[in-house]
Amino acid sequence: MSFPVPRAPKRRVLLPVSATPTVEEVSAGGLVVDLETPGQPVAIIARLNRGGRVEWCLPKGHPEGQETSAQAARREIEEETGVAGEILAGLGSIDYWFSVSGHRVHKTVHHFLLQATGGYLTTEKDPDHEAIDVAWVGIDDLGRKLSFPNERRIADIAREYLIHQL
Repeated sequence: MSFPVPRAPKRRVLLPVSATPTVEEVSAGGLVVDLETPGQPVAIIARLNRGGRVEWCLPKGHPEGQETSAQAARREIEEETGVAGEILAGLGSIDYWFSVSGHRVHKTVHHFLLQATGGYLTTEKDPDHEAIDVAWVGIDDLGRKLSFPNERRIADIAREYLIHQL
């Protein structure tokens, strides 16, 4: 007489969603608007993406030392556009994921609306030389110029603020 050989129960092994290491990053930036000029132009920058294509975007960068997000936004906007500004309002934050050099990055960007107080358009102040161009774009035209939908939403929030608050 033969008996079946007992088998070990099947075990379910749960694997992590991603075995790739994840890095958290925080940046700050936003829109600097010239309220003295008709059309309320906003300074935006062009960068090359990893594929070598030009993307128009809002200036932003990482806080340095003990900087607050607002302080980092003012500094980064001036470095990347050449235009200094004073903060009028917070516009909210966006977050997104991307992969680079064998790890995933979860990035949160805090955006602010600034009123231009001085300076002139230039990329020469950008210490990282990430910005390849800078331009004034009327606030009503930003949606057609910005490359990223989440930044277009931030621009819409800024436009609504300017319509209702100023």
